[in-house]
Amino acid sequence: MVCPVCGKRTVGKIGGHHYYCRECCHVIQKQGDQIKVYEISEDGKLTFLRTAG
Repeated sequence: MVCPVCGKRTVGKIGGHHYYCRECCHVIQKQGDQIKVYEISEDGKLTFLRTAG
């Protein structure tokens, strides 16, 4: 899988439909054709950034 944010292939599965890019530190949620990108805040919460694809 290629990260929709940085374009790198440093994406690993962290559970269910969730992936994590080690290059840009974003969480990616993939469900069907829809991809949602989240940022991890300092307190560990996910903040929705955008929908890709």
